[in-house]
Amino acid sequence: QVQLVESGGGLVQAGGSLRLSCAASGRTFSSYAVGWFRQAPGKEREFVVGITGAITRYADSVKGRFTISRDNAKNTVYLQMNSLKPEDTAVYYCAARYSSGSFLPQTYDYWGQGTQVTVSS
Repeated sequence: QVQLVESGGGLVQAGGSLRLSCAASGRTFSSYAVGWFRQAPGKEREFVVGITGAITRYADSVKGRFTISRDNAKNTVYLQMNSLKPEDTAVYYCAARYSSGSFLPQTYDYWGQGTQVTVSS
């Protein structure tokens, strides 16, 4: 079992930055692929970025602005978000699945509770 806790969300003006954290407990986190997803009101949950080992994948909408990283010693994955836009406003979730990564939220086994990110124009 893996427990995930997100933190770092908040309100920021357009062009600003936030760093989200996803802290894991329960198992050795380094063997798990981690994805960040987001869900805006009235929209489906969408893939933002994922990391498997040292391999990262980004949604086109965030390439060049968001950066994912992980610190296995701290069992934590980070999402650095720069040049934020109002359309980035959503609840952000981290998710984990054993071994390989995926763009599909339904393939992830463990989810955090989510953290709200609001970008004002």
